[in-house]
Amino acid sequence: MIPQAEKARVADAIRAAEAKTSGEIFCVIAQRSSDYRLVPIAWAAALALLVPLPLIYVSDLSVEQTYFGQLVTFLVVALALSHPMLRSHVVPRAAKHGHAHTIAMQQFLAQGLDKTENRTGVLIFASAAERYAEIIADVGINQKVKPDVWHDAMAALIGGIKRDRPADGFIAAIEKCGAVLAEHFPLPAGARNANELPNKLVEI
Repeated sequence: MIPQAEKARVADAIRAAEAKTSGEIFCVIAQRSSDYRLVPIAWAAALALLVPLPLIYVSDLSVEQTYFGQLVTFLVVALALSHPMLRSHVVPRAAKHGHAHTIAMQQFLAQGLDKTENRTGVLIFASAAERYAEIIADVGINQKVKPDVWHDAMAALIGGIKRDRPADGFIAAIEKCGAVLAEHFPLPAGARNANELPNKLVEI
């Protein structure tokens, strides 16, 4: 999704932001958070269950014919919704965001953001297919700042993805997160960031 040269720009932005704070920033972007393979089956089953109702009242079809109609409905709907473009339109937004949030939390733990010395790790996460962004801060940060402090950073990230410039979105979000961290977790005079986490953008 993001060329190596653009990833290098993101890494530079993380390095610059962390130069002013003891906090740690890590970035992850997912192509999609789920393939939603069960969605076509669920829709097909629901519609197939509705088929007998009108047939009972408006036709003289036998039980066997009605059952056959259910099977045909199930197969046609399941096959049609198996196409990725159609499938993405029938997945409820809440379900998409729920899957994306789950992946974000998994990445927070998998990348070790909960293991920094002062619990000051921040994950900037985006899932492109779901158009979902989330910033997850560890407990050391959440004790000092409210979750809504990240709204501007999330808006910048989503804006970049919508313009098909995800690297620019991440860089803008990093700068905004860095400003928050520098305010609440500044480095002591003459100190350097311990750089406990890699300065990088990971694609999954």
